[in-house]
Amino acid sequence: MRSNRPGSLWQLCMAGALLLAAAATVHPAHAQDLPSAPSFVDDFTKFDHSRWYVSDGWSNGPHQNCTWSKSLVNLSDGALTLGFEKRQTKDRAFACGEIQTKKRYGYGTYEARMKTDTGSGLNAAFFSYIGPQDKQPWDEIDFEVLTKDTSKVQVNTYISGKPKNEKLADVEGGTDKGFNDYGFVWEKQRLRFYVNGKLVQEVTNPAELPTHSQKIFFSLWGSEKLTSWMGPFSDPGRKVTMQVERVAFTALGQPCQFPESLACSISNSN
Repeated sequence: MRSNRPGSLWQLCMAGALLLAAAATVHPAHAQDLPSAPSFVDDFTKFDHSRWYVSDGWSNGPHQNCTWSKSLVNLSDGALTLGFEKRQTKDRAFACGEIQTKKRYGYGTYEARMKTDTGSGLNAAFFSYIGPQDKQPWDEIDFEVLTKDTSKVQVNTYISGKPKNEKLADVEGGTDKGFNDYGFVWEKQRLRFYVNGKLVQEVTNPAELPTHSQKIFFSLWGSEKLTSWMGPFSDPGRKVTMQVERVAFTALGQPCQFPESLACSISNSN
């Protein structure tokens, strides 16, 4: 636990005016009293601007050494590609990429198939988040690859801004050698994390379970300050990338949407 570690988005409240334009209209979730947008699958054959908001022109706080840039969000080789590169942007020497959904999602199965690059001081993340800029408490569910060590992924949650359940899980073959499947099943009474279909973490303590609908994010960013967590940063001397082949949300009680989905094989609570 690092209670002093900045959260993935805690400083976005500084950019609240920009994000409020992307606030979602949500719909009642099935039998769970948690609002949610509908199920979806996105394989990034095209970029859906009605679904995704591209972060551009700010950073998440002094811990981050790059500025979000829409030019580092692209589609290539059948995947979404987020980049990190040396480029002076405002007061930062590097630029980086992030996308987030415009709508919020509740209980269900969240899945992403992605591949990372390597490099100390970098973070390649798939997560859900809501917070003060949306006039909500800070809740978050994370998969974060600290690319200093591509043999593992960190899973974690934040409840009212406090980190819970942090754990490093093995990724067989490495996060950078090929595409891997990351997913979590979020229910009212439990939260389960999976890597390539294998259960790596389960949370059942009610005090450690998120209770607010969240947006889905992908981001690639760097830090020269969080060395104890992300490793010492050094200029990679090239453009670093992460790629996402597919992302999906399947609401609880809804049929699975593609054969490899966790929702096809993982049972949910009643």
